[in-house]
Amino acid sequence: MATEQTLLIIGIFVLAGFDGCFSVTPEEEQNPNFWYVKGKEALHASLSMKPNMHQAKNLILFLGDGMGISTVTAARIMKGQMEGKTGEESVLAMDTFSHLALSKTYNVDQQMPDCAATATAYLCGVKANYGTLGLSAAARRKDCSSVKGNEHASPAASYSHTPERGWYSDKELASEAVTGGCKDIAYQLVHNTDINGIKNDLFTFLFLGVSYSKAEDGKSFTNALYGNGPGYQIVNVTRPDMNVTISSNDEYLQQAAVPLDSETHGSEDVAIFAKGPMAHLFHRVQEQSYIPHAMAYAACLEPYTDCLLEDYGVCTQFSLMVLMLSLLSSLTFLI
Repeated sequence: MATEQTLLIIGIFVLAGFDGCFSVTPEEEQNPNFWYVKGKEALHASLSMKPNMHQAKNLILFLGDGMGISTVTAARIMKGQMEGKTGEESVLAMDTFSHLALSKTYNVDQQMPDCAATATAYLCGVKANYGTLGLSAAARRKDCSSVKGNEHASPAASYSHTPERGWYSDKELASEAVTGGCKDIAYQLVHNTDINGIKNDLFTFLFLGVSYSKAEDGKSFTNALYGNGPGYQIVNVTRPDMNVTISSNDEYLQQAAVPLDSETHGSEDVAIFAKGPMAHLFHRVQEQSYIPHAMAYAACLEPYTDCLLEDYGVCTQFSLMVLMLSLLSSLTFLI
């Protein structure tokens, strides 16, 4: 859950409300030729695309924590409205990436994932069990005896092998865990020197638009909806009404159907935006554990050192950039 993560806040979007239906339609969008021209331009751009078969010199992975498809759409609308437009027609930087895939986020033992096991998948290339870090699915949560022999070479969250994501320090370790030889995550951060990656979590405050229509209870609702979290407000079989002013408040909590102290991951697929050498490997619907395999191949790293990709040469640096969007209630990219 989000409150259990160390969050690197790289950007804060001010909560803003907007109407789900606009009374003024842009004049040019009422002309069919406007859409024909846009369609032809997009088609010509697609026809001119060629796969970049060179070896990537750098691999850059951005993880947008909490940025499911709905939130990305809301971000696009927000950007457009801040530019004085209706919003939906806006384009985010990630929208311009040349390739796009969907990632299946489930854990081996659970349909709804958590960020410990998903980190194992997108950093290690191996799906894992809910709540475990840097271990294969042969390991069991909270079971120290299941750890040995099931560690993965490239540990999830960069450094930790643990059967319980909540063992942040020795304070959280149960006596049987200590007896079983398990080390807390903080200890492993200090003592595990074979760190093959860096994971930064990105946290974003949501901006939620208010629907133009009313629900069957006669009350308004936001266009982007999330299933659970601290925003549960149903009292006496009813929920409070809301409007743009309420949803624009800095303290506003998104209404949720299920009460939890913090929202969970969703179970739906998430988007992967990619550009750069071998970015075309990100296509279709893929397992989340596919991500590091494609990135390693693009850079001819183990176990794909026999990739036979063309080297740009020492004077030129090109990177594969991958932007992966993860789900809380719910980026990978190559340059």
